[in-house]
Amino acid sequence: MSHDVSAAAHGHDDHHGGHWEWSVYPFLASIGIFALALAFSFHFVYHNGLGAAIALGIGVALVLAGVIGWTAEAMGHGEGLSYGAMGWFILAEAMIFVSFFVLYWFARLNAPSWPPENTPHIDTTLPLFMTAVLVASSFTIHHAEALLHDGNQAGARLWVLVTMVLGALFLGLSAYEWNHLLHGGFVPGTNIFSTAFFSITGFHGGHVIVGLSIFLAGLPALFRGEADLGFLRTAGLYWHFVDIIWFFVVSQIYFW
Repeated sequence: MSHDVSAAAHGHDDHHGGHWEWSVYPFLASIGIFALALAFSFHFVYHNGLGAAIALGIGVALVLAGVIGWTAEAMGHGEGLSYGAMGWFILAEAMIFVSFFVLYWFARLNAPSWPPENTPHIDTTLPLFMTAVLVASSFTIHHAEALLHDGNQAGARLWVLVTMVLGALFLGLSAYEWNHLLHGGFVPGTNIFSTAFFSITGFHGGHVIVGLSIFLAGLPALFRGEADLGFLRTAGLYWHFVDIIWFFVVSQIYFW
C-alpha cells in the first residue's frame, strides 16, 4: 500500500516537475507575416514605396528564419505527429487558395468580356515548362525519400539538392515572367485579371519559397549523414501539395 502511495506521489511530482517545450521561431515567423501584410498596406494603400520595401525585406527575412529555425529544432525527434499535422496544415492552406480561386471564378464568370481591357497576351509555353519542372521535382523528392528509407544518406542528399535546384529554377522562371509583364505595363492594379494573376501566382511562389526553406533546414543533417526519414516524408508531403496546387493555378489562370 505504502509502495503504491509512494509511486503515485512520485508520478505526481514527475507530472508537475515537467517542463513546457517552447521555441522563439514561431514568433519570428508570425512577426514576419505581419511585416508582409504591412508591406502590402504601404504599397497599395499608402503608396509608400520605401516603407513597403523595408517591411518586405524584414518580413521575408523573419519568415525564412522562422521556418528554417523551427524546422531545424524538430530534427532528430522522430516523425511524431508531424506527418499528420502537415496534412491538416495543407488543408488550411488549400482553403486559402480556394478563396483566391472563388474570387477569380466570380470575376471571370460575371465579366462582360474576358480577358479585361489592357490585358496583354500571356504566352503559355513558359508555364507549361514550369509545370514540367515542378512535376520533375516531385519525382526527385520521392526518390530521395525512397533512398533514405533504404539507408542511403548520400543518395538522399543528392536528390534533395536536385529538388531544390528544380524549385529554384521554377522561382527564377516565375520571376522572369513577372519582370516581363511588369515592364510591359501589366501590374497588379491594371485590371481584375492582373490582380488575380499576381495574387495567385505570388501566393503559390511564396509556398515554393517555404518548401525550399524546409529543405534548406534539413541540409545540415543530410550532410552529416544523420537525416531523419520522418522529416523528409513530411517535407515531401508539403512539396507534393505545392506541385498539385500549381496544376490548378496553371489550368485556371493561363488556360481558362
